[in-house]
Amino acid sequence: MYTPFEIKKDIFYVGVNDRTKYQFENHFLLPKGVAYNSYILKDEKTVLFDTVDISYSDVFLHKIKSVLGDKPIDYLVINHMEPDHSGAIEWLVSKFPDIKIVGNSRTEDMLKGFYGITDNVIVIKDKEELSIGEKTLRFYLTPMVHWPETMITYVPELHAIFSGDAFGAFGALNGGILDTQIDPERYHGEMIRYYASVVGKYGSPVQKALEKLSEIEIEAICSTHGPVWVNRKNIENVLALYDKLSKYEADEGLVIAYGSMYGNTEQLAEIIADSAARHGVKDIVMHNVSKSSESHILRDIFKYKGLIVGSPTYNSKLYPGVESLLSALENRQMKNRIFGYFSVYAWANGAKKELKAFSEKMDFELIGEPFDMKQSLNPEAIEKAWELGRLMAERLLSEKAVYIDN
Repeated sequence: MYTPFEIKKDIFYVGVNDRTKYQFENHFLLPKGVAYNSYILKDEKTVLFDTVDISYSDVFLHKIKSVLGDKPIDYLVINHMEPDHSGAIEWLVSKFPDIKIVGNSRTEDMLKGFYGITDNVIVIKDKEELSIGEKTLRFYLTPMVHWPETMITYVPELHAIFSGDAFGAFGALNGGILDTQIDPERYHGEMIRYYASVVGKYGSPVQKALEKLSEIEIEAICSTHGPVWVNRKNIENVLALYDKLSKYEADEGLVIAYGSMYGNTEQLAEIIADSAARHGVKDIVMHNVSKSSESHILRDIFKYKGLIVGSPTYNSKLYPGVESLLSALENRQMKNRIFGYFSVYAWANGAKKELKAFSEKMDFELIGEPFDMKQSLNPEAIEKAWELGRLMAERLLSEKAVYIDN
């Protein structure tokens, strides 16, 4: 039998860890696994917040019973309908046939579409409240963070929010559940990667959600992924991080992302990085798109202001990995980046045309003169690569760079 873990008075953790799944949404790599978080709130009525992936239903049931014994679950609150959280709903209803399911009108539609469930559904509206005894559930609709039905449930008596995917992070929970039990820095990069991969397109809806949350006092953030945040300073940092990311603000630093078939594009990228470093940029991240996963590249682009992309021409177009990355950035409506680009070709320079079209679409500041190189390294291309690195450094540092000759 599992030992119940009480997060805060009357709030119990009943989530599970998935260390088997290779890719989140069958797309984003999970080298550190992922947690599917679910919670029980006890009062005169018992409330379950979200469920877990259906493959963990047996573990889930044991954890629920460790908290409730043979008592029923009165309400299931669905903050998010994505199947990694809603997958066990149909199974749960079979175990607790009298359970009432609480969600908004979009939730109701998805319940029917995904699982054929139409009975015992309570449809709530924005800021509506539901009494469960001494405690109250207040519902804040947060559409498009990151599905149209997403919402956040607040318990004012405990100052706790159940936030769905908002404020979540990749990474399984390695024993510790609360931020006070772990080193929170372990999840900082995985929170940025989660935001960039899953939520990144929806900056404006995130801002609206944060505005709603600014009206309330928060002493616990119970997300459906990653650790539970209860330390006041950590809560402030998490909210500030989401505010920053959703405004597309970033730190002083440079990402150089490139594709390279035979090493020529890569050598130009190395020269650019060398120049930027010698002219004062300390945070430089280089990504070979054939080696780095897209979500890790996106994480760093969300993190840093500077972005330089290089591509060889491939079948008259961009190199496939570069094309995929640029499509992902366009899809996320990325803004406020300082951008440079370069291309390499053997006989026809299709990549340059594609990079130019991307640059003109985006809300980026173009730095330097885009350049190309025919076939392999030559003095002119080396000089232009060095100059692009210098100009990027000067712009990032907002003052004339100082050349450091080692």
